[in-house]
Amino acid sequence: MGSGNWSTNVYDAAQSYNARAGRSAFDYSDRTHRSVPRSAWKAHADLDPRGVGARESRDSDEHPTSLAISVLFDVTGSMQSVPVTLQTKLPELFGLLLRKGYVDHPQILFGAIGDATCDQVPLQVGQFESDNRMDDQLGNILLEGGGGGQKTESYELAMYFMARHTEMDCLDKRGKRGYLFLIGDEMPYGRVKRREVEAVVGDTIGEDIPIEAIVAELQRKFEVYYILPAGSSYVGDTEVLGRWRGLLRQNVIELDDLDAVCETIALTIGLAEDAIDLDEGLGHLKDVGAADSQVGSVSRALASYAEGRAGALAVSGTLPGLDAGESGPAAGTTRL
Repeated sequence: MGSGNWSTNVYDAAQSYNARAGRSAFDYSDRTHRSVPRSAWKAHADLDPRGVGARESRDSDEHPTSLAISVLFDVTGSMQSVPVTLQTKLPELFGLLLRKGYVDHPQILFGAIGDATCDQVPLQVGQFESDNRMDDQLGNILLEGGGGGQKTESYELAMYFMARHTEMDCLDKRGKRGYLFLIGDEMPYGRVKRREVEAVVGDTIGEDIPIEAIVAELQRKFEVYYILPAGSSYVGDTEVLGRWRGLLRQNVIELDDLDAVCETIALTIGLAEDAIDLDEGLGHLKDVGAADSQVGSVSRALASYAEGRAGALAVSGTLPGLDAGESGPAAGTTRL
């Protein structure tokens, strides 16, 4: 996957068509809620993770140096507004990544996370795309709105899928990890449960996998971030933030304006790619017409990350969550 180029004109035309037809950008979810019994809800065929060999980000003549970028978000409870915001902000994300030169050939995958203990559709994962097919992937996500009513959702199941069911030329050919952003307001469960893996993904594993082990495995492929946005149920919750910081260290971002989520993702990538410093990135936001409030939100969200990242990388060549000697894509992976 990953051919073609994303076009603002195509995006705008699709938005206009939906408006004239009287439907939202999430028509699959709307139709499912309206006409399908909840017990029969299922992921759209393009996003069903069961039986998937791998979601692939590959080089092509159009995109000779592809870079895999994944955005997976919690769609339970108050988090249902996140994909809606992402869908409306895609032009800003691409404008920054491409026109400001942060990344030459991004290929973006969208996915959704629920709760495998109680939801009908606990995991949805699209394809890596370079063109407007990613709009369709995002629009085909089922906004289930379930969840179990506690501080945990199945982030660990999503991390398992991304660790074991993705293939990327940026890593395989150039030894460069992709980017994975998890957007949510709760904690992962403590273990990847083998019965849930079999039921949702279709894999057979010998035993449950501790969350620390799957995070370490995932970080061999991706630089992993967790974003906790404003408006969510557990915004600012010290238990949630502490759990994620224990797993991802400085890659935990608190965002006080959900409308700035795409801008935050773009600048995080720009910083990690050493394409910008934070002041440059904030200037770029102003160049593309971001409101002062959004610029301020992104500045607050990324100040600690921008300040701490260079020092953290200079002190140690290891990835967060890995032991010394295991850094880099060539490190061995222990499968459970």
